Amino acid sequence: MTADAEDTADPVRSARPQGPPNDTTRNLVVGACIALFVVSLVGDSFLSVLYDRQPELFIALNSRNRNLVLAKPYLAWWAFFGIGAARLLLSDPLFFVLGRWYGDAGIRWLERRSATYGPMARAAERWFGKASYPLIVIAPNNYICLFAGASGMPVPVFAVLNVVGTFGRLTVLWFVTDSVSEPLDWLRELISENRLPFFVLSVALVGVSLFLDRRAGGGEVDGLLHMDEEIREMEAERGAGPDDV
Repeated sequence: MTADAEDTADPVRSARPQGPPNDTTRNLVVGACIALFVVSLVGDSFLSVLYDRQPELFIALNSRNRNLVLAKPYLAWWAFFGIGAARLLLSDPLFFVLGRWYGDAGIRWLERRSATYGPMARAAERWFGKASYPLIVIAPNNYICLFAGASGMPVPVFAVLNVVGTFGRLTVLWFVTDSVSEPLDWLRELISENRLPFFVLSVALVGVSLFLDRRAGGGEVDGLLHMDEEIREMEAERGAGPDDV
């Protein structure tokens, strides 16, 4: 099978990589990705301190499902949906752009770079080729958004699916949280009575995650900073020319 045939057969790997338009634009996008990654770690680390005392700040730092569920009773509906949606939607266009710039090489970089994302990315890539639209609605996470950009998905289609999926997730969490309020109330009480041990545990878990990623390939921040160089090295190993990335 020729390279062109392979590109046509696999929707995840169909887009030709364009590369960043210039260094400044590339640095702005990568810098924004790094900043969001860092504030997410801060949110995870200070879970026991912020979830009920500063819930708006807590979900603004990191709006993962766990954090939204914990903070929900302390948030007005407009804060839950407004801040939650804004935070969730911030990183998605950035990874879509990276996928559009780097195409297949960006997917391989993600799979190879992160001990956390690598295995999940390989599994998600297989599903994306079969059900790209539903996946963006159901799970619009970083690597799904990168696949969407690499596949050449039109920007308006991606934007609509991403917004619908994000607000759909928030709506489900809003109602599901009420249906399991008793065990969640017990957990919140446990955290509030043991803030220091939970803070230490949260920091330890963040540290372990960073250590595993660094051991696997240098860590996410370092990887984003050197993304271009690492992709060029990967493509050189595969025999691609320098102009192919």
